[in-house]
Amino acid sequence: MPQPHRPQPRPPADAAPEPTGAEPTGTEPPGAGTYTAPPADAAPPGAAPARALDGILVADFSRVLAGPLAAATLADLGAEVIKVERPGTGDDTRAWGPPFVADPPSGEEPPSGEEPAPHEGGAPRRGTAAYFDAANRSKRGLALDLGDPDDAAAARELARRADVLIENFRPGSLAKYGLDHTATRAANPGLVHCTITGFGSGAGARLPGYDFVVQAVGGLMSITGEPGGTPLKAGVALVDVLTAKDATTGILAALRHRDRTGQGQLVEVNLLSSLLGSLVNQASGHLATGRDPGPMGNRHPSIAPYETLACRDGQLLAVAVGNDRQFRELARALGAPELAEDARFARNEDRVQNRTDLIKALERQLASDTPHGWTERLTAVSVPCGPVNTVSEALELAQRLGLDPVTPVGEGRIPQVTSPLRLSGTPVAQPFAPPRLDEHGTALRTWLSGPADHPLPPHV
Repeated sequence: MPQPHRPQPRPPADAAPEPTGAEPTGTEPPGAGTYTAPPADAAPPGAAPARALDGILVADFSRVLAGPLAAATLADLGAEVIKVERPGTGDDTRAWGPPFVADPPSGEEPPSGEEPAPHEGGAPRRGTAAYFDAANRSKRGLALDLGDPDDAAAARELARRADVLIENFRPGSLAKYGLDHTATRAANPGLVHCTITGFGSGAGARLPGYDFVVQAVGGLMSITGEPGGTPLKAGVALVDVLTAKDATTGILAALRHRDRTGQGQLVEVNLLSSLLGSLVNQASGHLATGRDPGPMGNRHPSIAPYETLACRDGQLLAVAVGNDRQFRELARALGAPELAEDARFARNEDRVQNRTDLIKALERQLASDTPHGWTERLTAVSVPCGPVNTVSEALELAQRLGLDPVTPVGEGRIPQVTSPLRLSGTPVAQPFAPPRLDEHGTALRTWLSGPADHPLPPHV
């Protein structure tokens, strides 16, 4: 089987960038021989720490969000990721704006006084949509036209050298390029091939899958919004994000299996199944009763008070009382301890049954202060609560709590939201900026066309 790719540790974050990454590393690509990375404790003083996925090479053929986000997570864990895009336009999300952010200088600036190229609709813009940056950190960029025989051959060679391949093409469409699982497994038995679809590879194989449509047909919109109101989607492409996490889990499990057996395998995830698996209590409630749940706004079907409550001037406070002890503390802090002794509210089941009266009683007390005032008082007695923050306020909160939520990735580039993962022995890699379209193409095409025992050029 192909041996795992073992790149050198990345240079420190303050090292000078090299646009093409053309320097050799002295490593061995998979499929060309045996290379054993030195043990982590043999690293010289000051060297970058070992990462959990050091030595893993990922070929990211996916587009939009679920696949790219899974690949970015693997990069966070130390894998080397090569993002393959179509020439000319690249990933669809490069054009999903506004907002757009100017690309870094590439030596191909328009002549002085010339307007940037227009995007669809005629308005001038320059650069890449911020959407693209959200899911493509820490990758090298390679543009390949799979319809071109030479580029298709380069893509097959990349799959042969990779440890992981991620794609979200329509089932069956990669066979003509020799990139379907049957072909990639024959060329590289150790490959973990992850395919992401909208509705699986069976009866739903021909159905195009986009997050918004799956939120609708998968039941999520039917339980989101106010009772009697218009069904609503979540405020982010939640199904894609959940699917990315499922894909990452499946890939890591398959790599662990390969550690034991030497064999890769096919990992299949689809948007609909990831959503259904994430409906948790709503799906189990339906399976238990045969009844469809409906939208409840910010309320919870089985817990009360577990919703937003109005404070002074109608400002909202999110309160999540998960047990009777917390409710007693809430009642005392509000200056109404008798509420916890009221037979209508003493137990959670009673509070759910008498929710309307409960909320009226709580909001009468809450009207005396602001959400921030109540947050301070209620948190002091361990009642979970907080104001309804904007995105900027949420990032500021995380910063105050010492979570370092934003990581810079270079001058003039959009900072990245910091990985939520914290590993004590193999810390998450310092991210670098998402690639320009085909940014590393020259070096990577040279590597792929050369002898298989030549090392992957480093990203510096």
